[in-house]
Amino acid sequence: MDDIALIAELTRRGDTVAVAESLTGGLVTAALTAVPGASAVVRGGVTSYATQVKASVLGVDDFLLRAGGAVQADVARQMAHGVRRLMGATHGLATTGVAGPEPQDGAPVGRVFVAVAWEDAPGVPVDEVRMLDLRGDREQIRAAAVRAVLDLLAGCATGRN
Repeated sequence: MDDIALIAELTRRGDTVAVAESLTGGLVTAALTAVPGASAVVRGGVTSYATQVKASVLGVDDFLLRAGGAVQADVARQMAHGVRRLMGATHGLATTGVAGPEPQDGAPVGRVFVAVAWEDAPGVPVDEVRMLDLRGDREQIRAAAVRAVLDLLAGCATGRN
């Protein structure tokens, strides 16, 4: 599903989106807001490039971050849930990983986690997280992470009733 169709479907459903980004540095929010009519859907975004911002703003467990760093599935999951709650959105998106040029937190360049979080019913949080091992330069890895999280959102949003 392209970004225009995704925004149209989310608008039709009355759904909203908030984005927590690390390695993508605002590119996911920019991709969404490039679509005319996105203001009906996009609540906002948090660029949590610094690890401590993931904890202090998004509510990611500090022990988790200290124990294993920012490049983990559970960090992406908590970022997605945190931004969804923070911005009062139907869906929370998250990206965290290593775009390079050097490995980080024991993770190789290209290791990326993307997540989408929502509530299946009031008070029943659910999510889907994907681990990716992307190839290419920094720009290519970041672009692929953007596409991956938007594709994951499309699958999650359209797969629900």
